[in-house]
Amino acid sequence: MPPDSAVTASTATSAAVPAETSVPGAAPLAALGVEQAEAALVEHYTRLVRLAYLVLPPSLGRNRRVLTAHALVQRSLPRGRTAARSAIPAQSRAAGTDGGTGAGTGGGTNRGTDGGTATGAGRNPGYAYVRERVLRQALDAGRPLRRLARPRLAQLPPPLPRVWGLRLFPRSGGADELALDQRLSGLSGPARAAFALRGLELLTDKEVRRLLHAAGAVDTETALAEAADAAERRIGTADPVELLRSPEFDPCSLQARPTDLMRRRQYGRAALAAAAALLVCGTLLGLPGGWGPDDDADSPYGHNAAVAAALDPARVRRIAPAAWQTSARTDFSVWPARGPLAEDHALLRRALTAWAAPGASVHISATPATPSGPPMGSPQLLYAGTVDAARVVLFHDGLRVVRYAEPATGGEEVAALDFARADGAGAAVAGALVVGRSDGDVRYLTAPWVRSASVRDLLDPAEPARPLRRDADGVTAPLASPAMAQDCRSWDTLSVRDGSDGDDSSDGSDGESGATERLLTDLGELTPARLTSGPPSAPGDVTSPADRAAWARTACLLPAMRSHGVRSVNSWPYARQPLPESNGTATWLCTRADTWRGTGSRVLAQFQAPARTAAPGAVAARAEDTPACGARESRVLAGVLWKSRGGTWYVLAAGSGRLGSVQVSGGVRGSAPGSLLAVRAREGVQAELYGETPDGTRVDALR
Repeated sequence: MPPDSAVTASTATSAAVPAETSVPGAAPLAALGVEQAEAALVEHYTRLVRLAYLVLPPSLGRNRRVLTAHALVQRSLPRGRTAARSAIPAQSRAAGTDGGTGAGTGGGTNRGTDGGTATGAGRNPGYAYVRERVLRQALDAGRPLRRLARPRLAQLPPPLPRVWGLRLFPRSGGADELALDQRLSGLSGPARAAFALRGLELLTDKEVRRLLHAAGAVDTETALAEAADAAERRIGTADPVELLRSPEFDPCSLQARPTDLMRRRQYGRAALAAAAALLVCGTLLGLPGGWGPDDDADSPYGHNAAVAAALDPARVRRIAPAAWQTSARTDFSVWPARGPLAEDHALLRRALTAWAAPGASVHISATPATPSGPPMGSPQLLYAGTVDAARVVLFHDGLRVVRYAEPATGGEEVAALDFARADGAGAAVAGALVVGRSDGDVRYLTAPWVRSASVRDLLDPAEPARPLRRDADGVTAPLASPAMAQDCRSWDTLSVRDGSDGDDSSDGSDGESGATERLLTDLGELTPARLTSGPPSAPGDVTSPADRAAWARTACLLPAMRSHGVRSVNSWPYARQPLPESNGTATWLCTRADTWRGTGSRVLAQFQAPARTAAPGAVAARAEDTPACGARESRVLAGVLWKSRGGTWYVLAAGSGRLGSVQVSGGVRGSAPGSLLAVRAREGVQAELYGETPDGTRVDALR
């Protein structure tokens, strides 16, 4: 788009965001009753536990941090009938004012902080007292344990609450939440406290300094500086302060997993035996870490024949190398067993045992709605080998693809398990799996029917695909992973060619005659997402110059689909609109990400004005879990506020299919027959958009 024109997705109707107001603290009191403190604790329990969880040292582990955070809050009441009141105001500004306006003509929403409004807490001396007690105990937990003196209570495992037989941890977030958690783990305890008080409690720096000093922190200036630096550096496109409200940091919204079931059984039996017998049994069964590197799988699991069979490396299903050529199915179920370590039974046993009963040192991740339970019988082996600095094993059990990884040089007590849905996969989406990531790069294991692999940069549609080397097992050389990039200067995709169906592209690109080219991209999960173009009823591969040019301006919007269990992303140019004042022709696209689980689809309506460079399009509207732009409902309507080269503002709108008319109301009024609309408007105007079919059916804008 020419430099003197502008696009803003601000035609949505949205509530005005109130200005930030000061909430003065109540006058100091000499003392407050325990009943008042208890009432404040119960009312704001969720906020207090989240604050304690963020301040506690990450070295405790997520399960112990959750229990310790609850314990700190629950033992923060005054010991007597009264307690001195904290001089620190509970809140300086009203939470819940950080609303946001909607992008596009759809409408806006206001987001508030969890745990109630801050205005009530700001005038509650009981809340201020309890918060200071929680903060002091959480900071104490991060200080060195004093062995010669009486240790602080916060440094000991919490006596209550106690959970037996379960490990609790907050719900997993996306890549942005994981990056924030890693950033916070690098801060000191007072810095984490300052970050949380500024972001969640909305305190000023002066109030944070006073509260940290009252809680026993020493170098409050350094803590404030570290917190400010962590808050100012964005994580991708996300605001770190906004990410604090994610379920990833909510210890009151929990997931539960069993502890080591076999260890619990052995402990129950050992309680009836002598101490010497307990030591002998523990040594023979190899249970100190929950799973041993070379244990006999039949010993701890021999009481259940089905489980013992599933954990036997000799019974792992192995598909013949040529089975896919004659099979009626072309998916992960016909992938052969590959890799130089496919016969390493010790490695396979460790992988299977970690899958069936993961210990505390096994890091588990799963795509949304993907079960992470034990295998359903003997799984299928896809690959076992060394990738970069890790030994990797890939399994398939019909529903899921599972990757086990451990350090290649020792350190077998630390491992990782990744789960991803893969049911209903066909040749188009079963062309590759992520086998490893390191140093910002990704490696893929390609399907046995893939003839060749190359790298295509979505942001440079004119550049030919670059050849990508593969070894004898189908593992590619490393290529840059857009899921791990901090910017959007390039977007490397995996281009695979096979002879399953379709024709080769006719644009002179490299490849084999008669081979279908498919683009797969890494979105931070085990299964890469397939990229397509075209109408929802018949999406096709991205092969034509027009499709590649459209994707060049769409690729930088893909981070919105990251770590969401995405199966495929289709970008559909549903309308072309001549712009007023002879400013050229704009393209309207609808980009839809479908998931493996079926629900949770994400849709972006995009406006691409004429431009001399591949600048990203403007997001006119977005929606989640909607049939719009899909095979079931292909209709879509969206609009933007656009400025011409002459400086005139317009409301532009476009719909797909056959619309009888498009109308706009609110701050500007107008209508036009057909599916396109252009109405003069003022800068910053708010409007409501809708259309009608020839039979009078109303079609609302995407929101």
